[in-house]
Amino acid sequence: MRLFLYLYRMKNETTIFGIRAIIEAIKSGETIDKVFMQKGLHGELFQGLELAIRTEGINSSYVPVEKLNRLTKGNHQGAVAQISPIEFHDLDELVVNVLESGKTPLFLLLDQLSDVRNFGAIVRTAECTGVNGIVIQKKGGAPINGDTIKTSAGAIFKIPICKVDHIKDAVFHMQASGIRVIAATEKAENYVYNVSFKEPCAIIMGSEGRGINPSVLKVVDDKAKLPILGEIESLNVSVACGAFLYEAVRQRS
Repeated sequence: MRLFLYLYRMKNETTIFGIRAIIEAIKSGETIDKVFMQKGLHGELFQGLELAIRTEGINSSYVPVEKLNRLTKGNHQGAVAQISPIEFHDLDELVVNVLESGKTPLFLLLDQLSDVRNFGAIVRTAECTGVNGIVIQKKGGAPINGDTIKTSAGAIFKIPICKVDHIKDAVFHMQASGIRVIAATEKAENYVYNVSFKEPCAIIMGSEGRGINPSVLKVVDDKAKLPILGEIESLNVSVACGAFLYEAVRQRS
């Protein structure tokens, strides 16, 4: 079976191609970040790959064959997977460790950010501002790849990152641990400067197009927004995240 496992390095990421290779990688416990599958493919082997992806809750998408051809120069057989360059942390263990350390927790929850460069820039800022950990959703978010590593300036290896089935799972976990959850949203009435970040807290940032999921907004403890003085209605999410995190730093200094 391992004859089908082809690995190569491209832009600092590990890519697997071939349906059997990806199935084997999943079974062996590799930390797979995302699987790209060719639209319109059928067959027993391809169905086996789909089943393995669903069973393990792996992020995946169906793409045109041209996309797969760009991802690899090999015979991809209709499927390409990216192995995450990092090991993900357990959320419960991370929260407990931070609380027991005596530090005032500051976590960052990212609700399905889709742009890898935004993700990398946010990770870099989070590391610089002392964030204790970042939580992302298993499906629907940007993969951790070579572009993420480059944009984060290597910070992706220095800050714990956790994955959850749904970002609401992280919200409820934080709240049960005595950590206030603050949503960064233009739907807020208060400006970020009028919200306290001095106590244990977690900040949620939404996706580039949709923002924070409405179902998530319903369960947060507080909401805050940044003042917009120009004609453009919103900031880039990585810029907005930096403003929120440095306000937390300012209040805690």
